[in-house]
Amino acid sequence: MQPLELPDVERAARARLPEELWDFVQGGSGAERTVAANRDAFERCRLRPRTLVDVSATDQALTLLGSPLRTPVGIAPMAYHQLFHPEGEVATARAAGRCGALMTAGIFASRTLESIAEAATGPLWLQLYWLRRREALAALIERAEAAGYRALVLTVDAPRIGRRLRDARNGFAVPAHVRAVNLDQSLMAASHRAEHGSSGIAGHAKEQFDPTLTWADLAWLRGRSSLPIVLKGILTAEDARLAAEHGVDAIVVSNHGGRQLDGALPTLQALPEVVAAVPENLPVLLDGGVRSGTDVALALALGARAVLIGRPVLWGLAADGEDGVAGVLDLLAAELDDAMALLGRPRLADLDPTVLARPADR
Repeated sequence: MQPLELPDVERAARARLPEELWDFVQGGSGAERTVAANRDAFERCRLRPRTLVDVSATDQALTLLGSPLRTPVGIAPMAYHQLFHPEGEVATARAAGRCGALMTAGIFASRTLESIAEAATGPLWLQLYWLRRREALAALIERAEAAGYRALVLTVDAPRIGRRLRDARNGFAVPAHVRAVNLDQSLMAASHRAEHGSSGIAGHAKEQFDPTLTWADLAWLRGRSSLPIVLKGILTAEDARLAAEHGVDAIVVSNHGGRQLDGALPTLQALPEVVAAVPENLPVLLDGGVRSGTDVALALALGARAVLIGRPVLWGLAADGEDGVAGVLDLLAAELDDAMALLGRPRLADLDPTVLARPADR
């Protein structure tokens, strides 16, 4: 049966995944307050629909960093898609292309950058963590450019991995049959070490992530590539202004899906101050907590140019592979279309802060 809402996909994935893998997907850091806050920020919003507007045709197409897209709903970077389906990121890329959506491949993808690019019919970005071994980053960047990736997304909120208690309790580690195939395996060994009371993911990050990363290091990245640079993990106006001053090409307002600092601002709450702090021509995206087309409309109304979704993509992949991911993207696009029509805002440019009720009116 075709899913009617994302919780249908979530239930289907839950029925197929072992407990420790489900915890890996769903879990956050600490008491998971930020995971809950991401959703609560959307749920507290109330809408102001306009009437007697011609909504016979709605249009959610846009251009982002030079790439035309049919929908402002894209795929956030996530590691190890083969944990959820044998085709892994190749299936995800095909689904994104079918739906006219952006896909961001992760540095720890379980399929090669080249095979993902061959499967894709839409734009691809590549996400990076700042590794201690810069030569490994340089090699990835060179391969990404050669394969046709269109931007580099540097995750900046992970100098270390947050305390993800579900993974620690499960002694979670990446199983041997799933590998981050784009990096030398000497860099990845710790991610496969299972030990009760600790996480192989956290152990690997402690070994390989470089916590000395500063704004000055962006010059090194710019010197290695002509691709646009996107910073993912910005939550404050202060950092947004610094990003603009350092010439980045886009920002993703993100708290890592609540998987890093527990108690951090929910992304929808952080979005307006970030948007206000940067030039209008610098695109701001959002991830974290988006679970419906109405949520997408809310984020766009507060200034996001597009949104990225994470967990729902993995639910779809686990439930039905490529078709499952395409179903998630199609469902969100259909819900956004309904929201735009019922709000009386038939174009993305019509979604502005007047869509939301003022706090005193809620």
